[in-house]
Amino acid sequence: MKRLVILGGGYGGIKVLSGLLENHLPDDLEITVIDRNPFRSLKTEFYTIAAGTVADSEVRVDFPEDNRVKYVFREVTKIDTENNQIVFEEPEDTISFDYLVIGLGCEDNFHGVKGAEEFTESVQTFAKARHTGVAVGNLNAYGRVTVVGAGLSGIEVASEIRESRPDLNIRLLDRGPTVLKAFDEKIQNHVEQWFIANDVDVIHHSNVEYVEKDGVCNNGVCYLNDVTIWTAGVRPVYLVRELPFKKDQHEKVIVNEFFQVPEKQNIYVLGDCASSEHSPSAQLAGMQGEQIAEILLAIFRGKEPRKPRPIKLRGTLGSLGKSDGFGNMMTMPFTGLLPRLAKSGVLWLNKRH
Repeated sequence: MKRLVILGGGYGGIKVLSGLLENHLPDDLEITVIDRNPFRSLKTEFYTIAAGTVADSEVRVDFPEDNRVKYVFREVTKIDTENNQIVFEEPEDTISFDYLVIGLGCEDNFHGVKGAEEFTESVQTFAKARHTGVAVGNLNAYGRVTVVGAGLSGIEVASEIRESRPDLNIRLLDRGPTVLKAFDEKIQNHVEQWFIANDVDVIHHSNVEYVEKDGVCNNGVCYLNDVTIWTAGVRPVYLVRELPFKKDQHEKVIVNEFFQVPEKQNIYVLGDCASSEHSPSAQLAGMQGEQIAEILLAIFRGKEPRKPRPIKLRGTLGSLGKSDGFGNMMTMPFTGLLPRLAKSGVLWLNKRH
């Protein structure tokens, strides 16, 4: 019996699973998917939960039903790579594996900022996004919200909250000289103008020194605040950071061209947990998952897997509320309604496939 465990049912893990299930599999293969939630969470849409603009059900998708798959919905406490086991809260409770795919995603990186972990909200998990949504939704009129970080997540969170709650005072703290530093200048200017037109206060060259329950201190100035949302960087989840494998400067596991851990080639790592030349994204994790599925199929059939094709990303899309957006599509920058509609189309595909 070959035992495959897929740890994490996100964008990468589900692509591994679906890629396998679309094919005839050996009778002696046992597949187990482990996730903390009994549903797939569409993480790219968590900003809508934080802003309260959609119902929770809109960012949940059922896992595929197939008698070749066993699902375990529990919190993992350790990945025991020495004994090839997944460990849960009860010490005597484990699941063994012959092959393991790790796609557990990321968590907030607070960069050592005092008070950030204790006093900020997050959009990194389904539960945390819901908690953020409650905090924002319960604010009285003229309440103050500060979003720390002006990357893709921060932009989408700030703009969605503005559209949801026009009565709030919203501040965006940006470490650089412009928002979305990884994007084209046309996109940066469009987003900056959107925030000006919609009365979101963007403060560039920010340096958050510490966070308190009722405020954020930035460059020696302390702003009174009701809700602080942290979107200023991520790192692999602690379960991955604890693994005894070589990692890059971002604490991601270094893998070979087959997404295997060189020291233990029955273990595959993808998405936010794997070192890559590309920036982390749902698209990247999904494409890696497709390739890992092909590799595993070859191995299960007793064949030599083919070297994976170089990954070429199709672009990045972002939203500014429900009717405006931005994106790099086919290396070309686009702004306005078109990229927003394209993002909605990608969501539709993710929910139905």
